[in-house]
Amino acid sequence: MSSVIAFVGLGHMGGPMAANLVKAGHRVIGHDLVPDALEAAVAAGVEAAPSAAAAAADADVVVTMLPAGRHVLALYQEQGLLAAARPGTLFVDCSTIDVADARAAHQAAVAAGHRAVDAPVSGGVTGAEAATLTFMVGGDPAAFAQAEPLLTAMGKKAVHCGAAGAGQAAKICNNMILGVSMIAVSEAFVLGESLGLTHQALYDVASTASGQCWALSVNCPVPGPVPGSPANRDYRPGFAAPLMAKDLALAANAVREGGVDAELGLRAAALYAAFAEGGGAAEDFSGIVRAIRERSGRRPAADTHDRKARQR
Repeated sequence: MSSVIAFVGLGHMGGPMAANLVKAGHRVIGHDLVPDALEAAVAAGVEAAPSAAAAAADADVVVTMLPAGRHVLALYQEQGLLAAARPGTLFVDCSTIDVADARAAHQAAVAAGHRAVDAPVSGGVTGAEAATLTFMVGGDPAAFAQAEPLLTAMGKKAVHCGAAGAGQAAKICNNMILGVSMIAVSEAFVLGESLGLTHQALYDVASTASGQCWALSVNCPVPGPVPGSPANRDYRPGFAAPLMAKDLALAANAVREGGVDAELGLRAAALYAAFAEGGGAAEDFSGIVRAIRERSGRRPAADTHDRKARQR
């Protein structure tokens, strides 16, 4: 069945997600504060609304994709999104935010007479465009069942992780694994360079041995071995380094609050914070390999060599 869906936040992730809902046959009414983002969404079939509240007024479902928890909470309450929606509307927050903020947003939605789930995503811009995202969902089973058909229109999988906030918990745990593994893979390639290994040789071994992981086989941090990785596009973001830094900061906060001994997670958060604030501000998170190479006192000759080889 088709639904009327309000979609608030039509940026690099939200825009393609809203477009995929249109392709699935839903009526999507969207709003974004950035005119160019709203214009691109309209070109993909989304109807423009003058405000988030106006978008929600006639919707069966409200989807939000916003930068941080404070934006979600302010939109829900101070900016009147919950009040504008009809009673019983399903609120689906796909932002990546703090677990406590997700629970607070859920409670506010329920108190206003609505259903709600937190449903952060994994898969980056490429996954949003191709509708291959994975959704990690927190909320009661009935709300998940209502949201699942819409989530699978935007992605390949939706996993019910538990009660409110559980989706965000799964997201930050997953991205802590990803951040740590990307640093480990990057360090291994820089070590391999110092030992005279070619990128291809190390990849051919590790990708079929115990070093195999997503950071290696899909988002390989050096040019050459994986043609689709951002390393072959001068680290133009698929998943930007500042977003990884944000997610790892959320994980680090949870680690400290929970008293968990997670030395690698905390160290990864610190490394990505420094990278995102410096040379990696506009790069894919796999670009951290260049920071590791620089700190190691090694010249970026391997990158140059690989780019020239691809051009030949």
